[in-house]
Amino acid sequence: MAKFHFRLATLRKLRETHRDQLRTKLAEAYQAEQLLEQQLQAVHAEVLSLQAAQRGAVQGAATNVNYLLETQRYLAILRAQESTMQDQTKLLVAEVERRRQAAVEADRQVRILDKLEERQQQAHQQELQKAEIKELDEVASRGREADRTWAR
Repeated sequence: MAKFHFRLATLRKLRETHRDQLRTKLAEAYQAEQLLEQQLQAVHAEVLSLQAAQRGAVQGAATNVNYLLETQRYLAILRAQESTMQDQTKLLVAEVERRRQAAVEADRQVRILDKLEERQQQAHQQELQKAEIKELDEVASRGREADRTWAR
């Protein structure tokens, strides 16, 4: 009997490639999310540092009004950046979830084909065993007939 050949092997290979691409895109999204989080933490730390500097400037004997105005403007810019980054984080979280779902679905499609191949391979093995048993039974029955012929 012929060697087992999974007819959908090419399709499975395509789905595996697609799954791997989706996993790569998911990893990129996770990286972008992590980078944005680091930038957000850096901005937040700078805001805290700037606020501490403002408090120190106000507590001093001679208050530099221009410095306070500049730090206030810079603080407003940092807060706007922080707000923008938080909005981007929300969008990125949604994108990560979308990509994760796509990767899970692609993986499920590959597993379906793997299980189908496994079932077909088992069926093929069973057919081979049946054919082998049939052949052995045939050989055994011929041997019995030959023994009967010689016994007469």
